[in-house]
Amino acid sequence: MINLKRIFTHLIGERIGNARIFPIVTKIVLIFVFLILLSSFSSHYISLMLYRGEMIMLMKQLLVKDLRDIYTFANTQHEVYSAGGSIEACIRTIENKSILDFRNRNSLFVGIKNNGTILLMASRGTRHAVFPDRDSLRVLNENLGKQIREGFTTFTLDGKNYFGVYKYNNSWDAFFLRAEEFNEFYAHSREIFKYITLVIVVISILCAVAGVLILRYVLRHIGQMTNSIINMTRSKTLGIIDLKDAQPNDVTFLGIAFNSLSSTIGNLMAIFQKFTNKDIVIRAYEEREIRLEGSRRELSCLFTDIKSFTNMTEVLGTDIITLLNLHYTQVIKAILEHDGIIGSIIGDALLVVYGVFPGDPELRKSYQAVITGYKIHEVAKHIREQMMQLRDKILEEKGSLTPEEEKVYEAVLIEVGVGIDGGMVFYGNIGSHERMTNTVIGDNVNSASRLEGLNRIYHIPVICSEYIKQDIEKNVPEAKMKFVEIDTVRVKGKTEGKKIYWPIPRSDMNREMREQLKIFTEGLSMYYEGNWKKARKSFEQCTLPMAEVFRTRTGTMACPGNWTGIWSMDSK
Repeated sequence: MINLKRIFTHLIGERIGNARIFPIVTKIVLIFVFLILLSSFSSHYISLMLYRGEMIMLMKQLLVKDLRDIYTFANTQHEVYSAGGSIEACIRTIENKSILDFRNRNSLFVGIKNNGTILLMASRGTRHAVFPDRDSLRVLNENLGKQIREGFTTFTLDGKNYFGVYKYNNSWDAFFLRAEEFNEFYAHSREIFKYITLVIVVISILCAVAGVLILRYVLRHIGQMTNSIINMTRSKTLGIIDLKDAQPNDVTFLGIAFNSLSSTIGNLMAIFQKFTNKDIVIRAYEEREIRLEGSRRELSCLFTDIKSFTNMTEVLGTDIITLLNLHYTQVIKAILEHDGIIGSIIGDALLVVYGVFPGDPELRKSYQAVITGYKIHEVAKHIREQMMQLRDKILEEKGSLTPEEEKVYEAVLIEVGVGIDGGMVFYGNIGSHERMTNTVIGDNVNSASRLEGLNRIYHIPVICSEYIKQDIEKNVPEAKMKFVEIDTVRVKGKTEGKKIYWPIPRSDMNREMREQLKIFTEGLSMYYEGNWKKARKSFEQCTLPMAEVFRTRTGTMACPGNWTGIWSMDSK
């Protein structure tokens, strides 16, 4: 089945935005078809005019001959009349003789007195008693006064234009005029012009089709280039145009130049994307600029840090960069897969922002942050396993490690902490027009950093705020996540306490953990109430890692008299 839409698109091009990309092949064909038609019609019209001129000359000769024959016949009839014949019969005889010689429907022979009275009239149309074209009659009389007794003339009769030849007849004392109507005379030439025009149009269309096919083949790489660029525009990416089997010409060179430019820009974009967040890259591509601007937005912030980093740096030296790159390569991949935006990378610390992209990811920002937090721990665990396998291999080959190798081994066993908080923050670009950076600023950003620091106290993989808990429960009800309240703390630099939670994927839950969480929750409830003795008994029965800090608190000191259930942290 013929795809008319596809053919139409090939002919007039595709629309990109508010502009239509008109194919160069169609433009070339239309221009050539127009010029060919203009040339053909012009030459044909000139030929027709010349042909008409020749026809008029020929027709004048025929009219002169007809007039001469009728003129002679009329003189004979005048002699018959002079011999006693009937003038009416002689006139009818002349008229009948004239009509027999007529070639066209509107052919005319008329005898006109000087005063305009029609003496005789041979015509298949309306008969007249008086010649209606007084201007033409006046010219005939003026010529007669100048002794010009014959010649060519034009006149109007019954709304039709005539041209003819005349001669004054002394016997009948009248102008004898043999004439043909213009439109009828030109009818044949007009028919010829129509047929030739039709032939020209048909031939031009066939030539245009052939031209399109030939030009599309010759200029096929222009179409390929255009289609490739259109696809790049729609996908907002840069690629390389396929110029396979392209002929060496200026069009191919244009494609090669574009590929070179595209490759250069692609490399720059790849570098740009490595140093800039995806949302900034998208906006820069769409708006063609990056502005110093930002806005308050409700986002979720994840802060992760590598534990004992100072010792690692002292032991590994510059090799710490290799270890960090190994760690960050997998961590950043997990972050990007869960719609995270890198806020900053400061040595061993990493700040990630969620909810920047509109739509569903914005609603799932806290959930994505929690999932990423566990992915970061998986990456660190995988690296530790790799290091352990490498150590086992060395032990198998050498039997033991040197003290220096033991230090290196302990240094590369990466342990991380993750803290997550959220709320209203400033997100945007700051700096100057010469140098700027994308950043996130807000109290919740600092809070995420403080929560990460609490990992060293409570020894759990991820700690989040109550905002994260409520955001997930509201916007991601299908999330299989259990939030265990850990404590209510006042971090350093803050005046108010806030609840902190351990988000646990339900896939990690088993019967033993549920029992231990129940014991811990009972102990925490008594801890909040100030009954530290009973709380300590519960904490002593709990094997979960965060119970240790509560055993220490409730075992080394009595519950303060002004106890509010909020524990103040003295360090970050």
